[in-house]
Amino acid sequence: MNAPLNAARDAAPPLLRIENLTVSYDGRPTVRDVGLSIAPGEVVALVGESGSGKTTTAQAVMGLLPANGRIEAGRILLNGEDITRWPDRRLAAIRGRVVSLVPQDPGSSLDPVQTIGAQLTEIFRLHGRRDKVANREEALALLARVGLSEPELRFRQYPHELSGGMKQRVLIAIALALKPALVIADEPTSALDVTVQKRILDLIDDLSRENGTAVLLVTHDLAVAADRADRIVVMRGGRIEEEGPARTLLAEPRQAYTKRLLTDAPVFSPSRRPFPAPARHADPAIVVDGLVHAFGGARAGLPAVDGVSFSVARGTTHALVGESGSGKTTTGRAVAGFLKPTAGRVTVEGEDVTRLSGQRLRQFRRRIQLVYQNPFASLDPRQSVEGIVEEPLLNFEPIEKGERRRRVAAMLERVHLPFELAERRPAALSGGQRQRVAIARALILSPSILVLDEAVSALDVTVQAQILSLLGELQRDLGLTYLFISHDLAVVRAIADSVSVMKAGRIVEAGPVEAVFRHPTERYTRQLVEAIPGRRHEVPSAEGAFA
Repeated sequence: MNAPLNAARDAAPPLLRIENLTVSYDGRPTVRDVGLSIAPGEVVALVGESGSGKTTTAQAVMGLLPANGRIEAGRILLNGEDITRWPDRRLAAIRGRVVSLVPQDPGSSLDPVQTIGAQLTEIFRLHGRRDKVANREEALALLARVGLSEPELRFRQYPHELSGGMKQRVLIAIALALKPALVIADEPTSALDVTVQKRILDLIDDLSRENGTAVLLVTHDLAVAADRADRIVVMRGGRIEEEGPARTLLAEPRQAYTKRLLTDAPVFSPSRRPFPAPARHADPAIVVDGLVHAFGGARAGLPAVDGVSFSVARGTTHALVGESGSGKTTTGRAVAGFLKPTAGRVTVEGEDVTRLSGQRLRQFRRRIQLVYQNPFASLDPRQSVEGIVEEPLLNFEPIEKGERRRRVAAMLERVHLPFELAERRPAALSGGQRQRVAIARALILSPSILVLDEAVSALDVTVQAQILSLLGELQRDLGLTYLFISHDLAVVRAIADSVSVMKAGRIVEAGPVEAVFRHPTERYTRQLVEAIPGRRHEVPSAEGAFA
């Protein structure tokens, strides 16, 4: 923004002012003495890890705290008016019209049994606009404005017929339908591919500039905040740790916690590998040759994987990167022996996986294990940590209980989890602890290869850094080979030795990570690299990161 616009905005009274806000759940304070303000047209990023209180703060502004949540102290002023104690009916009158919310998960935020058009026109109807024809026309214009192709078709479709990025655009259209003065965007892109994320954030930026809308951007991603915010407010443990203009805070953070967030973000320390590069061996652990897989058989439509070939040197990390639908997960499952490809060969440690079946396939899976994106979904909520980790031993090695317990304890120690957690269920663990349990389960049979499918993408940046460091330690100590599947290129650059870039089922570019990222030859690869957040502001540790 230019200086005259900044000066005019800074002179304006705050659109939103939060004063000494304290919020509790079941009587336990989770947000303590929080204060912040947002001027008209300003973008403020509220940054912090899970449990820092940032979403609770946003929910308090909207009057959308859960039933067990309560504002204990403080004030929330919107356009100078205290809305802290307003009843829900009065708050409902300003939701959408004065302040709107773009939620994190588009999959659960849209009604699955209503068309997109019905959900978009409902916002007009709820605020007294009864002209169905006019509402429909405005809804179609909004769908076009947020960049959805064929607005007439999207208007008639149901949420399940749209991609994640398309659904998020619908939520933005709903949030902006009545041109509110303030939009609260709560992790609006955390589940999206890097290129889709950029398009969504560009859209919010454009609409904010055009309408003078203020934005409170709630995110755990400091790189996103660096790119998009005028000011950054860092939260930790329910309190504000530090705040200031984005450029100043990123260049000269005062608090150790903020410095750690910057250090842990891969995009700000991309040249830092979390571990020494492993010794390279001439013989490959994995060879994929002409892999083709069409769901529904050879006569189905376009294959999900179409002629993919690559090899992975033993003891190294090879990454498969690309947007959703690029075929990277299907490729990973074929390598792990979880699906039979339509054509091509997959050779793992000299054995053709595509020819295995029955007991031979079952024994093969001892040597290669999958670690999934969401440990909460992949771990049995009814089992204890000990039961989860020992289950593969029960399936493959009938050893006596004392020996199983000893091996489980040793594996938990290996992934830096205290054995005191062994009796807990997954719900009682943090996200990072759950992912450590998933890694322990994968390693208990001493495999030589791990397929890591978005294994750190659901984690906060500091927990992500801890898991990447753990993976490096395990690779160095155990000689493991990794096939690392991810849409996060900053993470890939931090951990991988080589990379294959996938698009629409094909590999469009491949090579050593540094060569591909610094000198991409394909336009698609350049688009992926350019979409990596956190590159707008010059941070000392990131200088020349992607030059």
